[in-house]
Amino acid sequence: MSVTPRAYVAGPLFDEGERWWIEKVDALVAEAGFITFLPHRGNPPKDEHNVRAIFENDKRGIDECDVVVANLNGVLTDDGTAWELGYAYAKGKYIIGLHTDWRMRFANEVVNLMMECSMDRLVRSLDELRAELAEWMAERA
Repeated sequence: MSVTPRAYVAGPLFDEGERWWIEKVDALVAEAGFITFLPHRGNPPKDEHNVRAIFENDKRGIDECDVVVANLNGVLTDDGTAWELGYAYAKGKYIIGLHTDWRMRFANEVVNLMMECSMDRLVRSLDELRAELAEWMAERA
């Protein structure tokens, strides 16, 4: 592969714990050989004047990526992350969902079926994510 692949790392960013986790996921994706886009790092702090610019920048991040890695942890998946998954699916991006949360939401689904069926792969640990990214890279080498 001659061009370094790009990954959009999606997930909630509203508290220190969420930002710590998504930074950890982002570091793993970067170590796997991807140029990453992380919304809270790729945008200015949000205010009433720049929400449209942030939206457009995040959308461009998905448009330009090869892979989306989405943190799906929590009782409900973050609504912004759900939108990013839907948009990435519509754009034909390779989507990896990461769900390490042990709580059951549905009897036969890990996350809502609309998200679950949109993903190319759902992984349950950082080790599984690392392996999936390596496999994706090997298939394109």
